[in-house]
Amino acid sequence: MVAEIKVPFINHDQIKNFAEDFLQKYHPEDIIPIPIEEIIDLKLKLDIIPVPGLHNLIDTDGFITSDLTSIFVEDYVYQNRPCRYRFTLAHEIGHFVLHKDIYIQHKFNSIDGWMSFIDFFPEKERSLFEWQANEFAGLILVPSRHLEKRLRYNIKRIKEIGIQNKNIIFDQTVELLAQDFVVSREVIQRRIKRELEKGTIKIVF
Repeated sequence: MVAEIKVPFINHDQIKNFAEDFLQKYHPEDIIPIPIEEIIDLKLKLDIIPVPGLHNLIDTDGFITSDLTSIFVEDYVYQNRPCRYRFTLAHEIGHFVLHKDIYIQHKFNSIDGWMSFIDFFPEKERSLFEWQANEFAGLILVPSRHLEKRLRYNIKRIKEIGIQNKNIIFDQTVELLAQDFVVSREVIQRRIKRELEKGTIKIVF
């Protein structure tokens, strides 16, 4: 019987280091939006496999196989939700980078196999497992250095057209940043909040 899975604790700063190393290695061009699909396909040589109805089957938009060679993704997201698709891919690459040791201890390359794999996680460990992958995804799709630059640029751009209300400026800035990085507004909001908490960016209206 396989023991319950224990997820090593990796904090935000450590995940950020992993994310920056990943981008330096696989995207030295350092331009946005980050071409996550191309990195996976052309540089990591992983297969991206759209599956109709995947979310209904497993209540998630994607998973990576235990041999770290294929990412299964919900076909509707692949076809119609570019921001969600990009985040799903980045999330699975978070597992690829952060949790390789966990994956190689299990053998699965199918939906049923993934579901059995997830059953080995206690609830607290599963939460940590997914949080770490989400943090990684946000950091590679919205790198800190680009976020700060685009934040300042977009605030200035909005103010130049005469808008002075801080709430409106912030809301419009989030929208423009979501377009810049091709992610959802929620991802941008989480990234700004995290960087403000860390003191790595400042918002000046």
